[in-house]
Amino acid sequence: MIGLLQRVREASVEIGGERVGQIGSGLLVFVAIERGDSEAIANRLLERILGYRVFPDAAGKMNLSLQDTGGGLLLVPQFTLAADTRQGSRPSLSPAASPNDGQRLYAHFLGQARARHGTVASGVFGADMQVALINDGPVTFWLRVPGPNLPVFA
Repeated sequence: MIGLLQRVREASVEIGGERVGQIGSGLLVFVAIERGDSEAIANRLLERILGYRVFPDAAGKMNLSLQDTGGGLLLVPQFTLAADTRQGSRPSLSPAASPNDGQRLYAHFLGQARARHGTVASGVFGADMQVALINDGPVTFWLRVPGPNLPVFA
């Protein structure tokens, strides 16, 4: 399972001109579910996201997590992050989970996020979304919790 984290001053997601999710300062996370991912893997990725220290402390060092700051969390499902881009000029999307598995695990991930963190907004699985953000820093990190039989770095 992959999370592409961006520290933002604000972020929002729209579908068909309607805003479906919005946060102020916090993290925008694009989430990709890979074949073989499970609820345990989703829980581990969420734990890492909530505890990942990407916000500055009083000295300006990245020592504070989303849990420490209480910032917003905007989750956007994005299966293309799971693409295999190692060869050719067209990405292979075969590493991504099936739509049914992806939707089920994204719903689990979102439910767990809402249970564990105060401000959580979301895009919609499978929808054509327009995402707007003001990246703060810029600060962007790629986190991956590999599933069974997958290399740590693809």
